[in-house]
Amino acid sequence: MGKIVINEEFCKGCALCATACVKKYIAIGTEFNRTGYYFAEYCGPEGECTGCALCAEMCPDVAIEVWK
Repeated sequence: MGKIVINEEFCKGCALCATACVKKYIAIGTEFNRTGYYFAEYCGPEGECTGCALCAEMCPDVAIEVWK
């Protein structure tokens, strides 16, 4: 299955990736990064990401990498 890596320092917490995730495995976390934004986190079961890359395509900050 796929895997996503979210660069928490690039993320500004817009939640577009969470909206785009078909499985709803991305959510905005409760911690913030160095610039003061709450960043997105993968919150699904390990190995359940489909690797569709919709989250990465929606991210305006290019903060998400998708691995298959």
